[in-house]
Amino acid sequence: MLDRLLAEAAQSPSAEICGLLFGDDTAISAAIACRNVAADPSIAFEIDPAALFAAHKAMRAGGPRVIGHYHSHPTGLAAPSAVDAAAAIGGELWLIIAGGEATLWRAKRDGTGLERFDRVPVSLTAPCAAAAASP
Repeated sequence: MLDRLLAEAAQSPSAEICGLLFGDDTAISAAIACRNVAADPSIAFEIDPAALFAAHKAMRAGGPRVIGHYHSHPTGLAAPSAVDAAAAIGGELWLIIAGGEATLWRAKRDGTGLERFDRVPVSLTAPCAAAAASP
């Protein structure tokens, strides 16, 4: 799974890719690509609201649990940006891809910048296993 996301990001060197993460408190079981509908995808991402709505509707009907999302920083680092910190909702997982690497973060309810996130270990081989962390 992680190899696929890294390849997807490498194939989009000028626009941020994005998608949803599904799983539970111990593992990411799936990552589904979504269309980036941001006004300027070269510097930001916005998951297609229709895809987000459909994923949450399916979750409420017993489908897979949405636990966060992933996106790339084509010209940045694999770490949350100031824009990411401003958009973060406490408890969400943020998988950020840049420069051929991926890092996993859990958004906290408070803080600014990188203080808004806790780093979460991620396996570099499928299936993107994440250590348990409380929101």
